[in-house]
Amino acid sequence: MNREKTAASTVRWRPPRSLDGLIVGIALLLIWEAAVRIGQVPAYLLPPPSAVAMRLVTDYHSILVHTLTTTGEILLGFGLAIVVSIPMAALLAQSQWAERVLHPILVLSQTVPKVAVAPLLVVWFGFGLAPKVLIAFTMCFFPIVVDTLTGFKSAPAHLRWLALSTGASRWQTFLHFQVPAALPHIFSGIKVASTLAIVGAVVGEFVAADRGLGYQLIVANGTLDVTLSFTVLVVLSIMGVVLYGLVDLVERLALPWHVSQRVHGGGR
Repeated sequence: MNREKTAASTVRWRPPRSLDGLIVGIALLLIWEAAVRIGQVPAYLLPPPSAVAMRLVTDYHSILVHTLTTTGEILLGFGLAIVVSIPMAALLAQSQWAERVLHPILVLSQTVPKVAVAPLLVVWFGFGLAPKVLIAFTMCFFPIVVDTLTGFKSAPAHLRWLALSTGASRWQTFLHFQVPAALPHIFSGIKVASTLAIVGAVVGEFVAADRGLGYQLIVANGTLDVTLSFTVLVVLSIMGVVLYGLVDLVERLALPWHVSQRVHGGGR
């Protein structure tokens, strides 16, 4: 008992990893601000963080309107990729013939640069919402399919054989053994896709758009408004962090048993 108390008393409080990252981020911003001020770097080359923050305040209405447009494109493309990719991976996992036929086609589709495909999507679907959503979808589709397929195949073979030997159907074996084994891999693919969805939506807005953060970034670059460019980049980065954080939160709630969710080193 005394030994346990002694061990407990020697454990020091450590800040969470998220707080560690926040502290490092604030330190980098302070270094950036100080370097620009001390070096007297012109704002048209590298604006200080204070100028970017001020631009967020002064142009908040315009930035908010464009942010909502881009957010809708991201969520639609990201959600469509999840809905299509997971059943596709399940089909490939259950049929060796389908995997042999479709997997090379999926890999080949990823070798085509999305920037080159974007103008074709505009020609086919017009200048509306569809091209941006489809580009975001194509960016997200492949990583989710690959990670999910790996997950479905990671279920131990002896457990599947045991389930089949006890009279379980192929569907029951898939649902109760392969799906739980695949969940960590599925979330890994979705995390990667959450960042690519933002890239896809912005690429679509670069090609053809009259609103959205990608369009606003093009306008800022065209007018040499570097402060606005950095402001848009900051907003896009925050959106990426928030979307990734939401996926990570869902994973923590859905997979509290997985090894990746365990606490190591006496706290986080």
